[in-house]
Amino acid sequence: MRQIKAAILAVGTGITVLLAAPVAAASDFPSKPIRIIAPSSAGGILDLTSRLMGEKLSRQLDKPVVIEDMPGGGGIIGMQGMLNATPDGHVLVMGSLGPNAANYSLYSKLPYKMEDFAPVINVISMPSVLVVNPKLPVKDLDSLQAYAKSKDGDIAMAISTMGASSHLIGKVLQRELGISAIDVVYKGAAPAITDLVGGQVDFMVDNMITAKPMIESGRLRALAVFSAERSPLMPDVPTVAELGYPQLAGGTWLGLFVSAKTPPEHVQRLNAELNKVLADPGVRETLIKQGGNPVGGTSQEFDEFVRKETERWREVIQEAGIKVQ
Repeated sequence: MRQIKAAILAVGTGITVLLAAPVAAASDFPSKPIRIIAPSSAGGILDLTSRLMGEKLSRQLDKPVVIEDMPGGGGIIGMQGMLNATPDGHVLVMGSLGPNAANYSLYSKLPYKMEDFAPVINVISMPSVLVVNPKLPVKDLDSLQAYAKSKDGDIAMAISTMGASSHLIGKVLQRELGISAIDVVYKGAAPAITDLVGGQVDFMVDNMITAKPMIESGRLRALAVFSAERSPLMPDVPTVAELGYPQLAGGTWLGLFVSAKTPPEHVQRLNAELNKVLADPGVRETLIKQGGNPVGGTSQEFDEFVRKETERWREVIQEAGIKVQ
């Protein structure tokens, strides 16, 4: 009888351990340093935002958060870098409009699909701004249009990353103005801006976070903000809506993703911690000063947003006939 009771107790204890195991595993996350992949060069919007978020997240979790830049391939290299890692939530990627929405329509062959990702949190949104080298004899959209036509296509537009908002909005801008330009593609905003300041290219649609310091220093000239209302950070710069092109209003967004194979409880933990990061007054102030609007929210809300953005840009890409080989 004692042997039977002992056997029953052993089985019961085993079941208790098995039931407790997932809870313990969830509570132990993260169990090692976290890595955030930024699919861009150092100094770009993806890199800067990743470092800001990572620094605060590291303090919250008391765990190292390492930022790794993986530029190139229209964000594809960075996406693959995350997907090739162990899918346990310790490796995230800072996604954006290009690789996580537009690429599905831009590329006929893409080494990943939307279902490979689990959206974690929507980090920021921000309008884009049209900037030119100040030596260019243009002060507004009309004079840019006239100048480009006088050059008969011999004018260069910098593209920070293939398929990014700078690329898509820039191509739609060319279509709406009835101009053509040589597209010069870079591996991030920082090298693109460097060449624009140096005069190697003529104009660019860029994110406010990277363009703002150059505009304020006079090294770049802002012609228009791609929004319906003027930005409080650039109150003297007219919007595309004011200038008669409301259809050009738009910008970019950044959000963090993990592999779809990541345990849901790890995604929830990351979402909760990152919402705390975005609620931090210092983080919010920095993002707003750089031109970003902190978003946050649930992972489900971010998933719905990404799906809507994918459909929106699919229509724009098809209408404009933009394709990337």
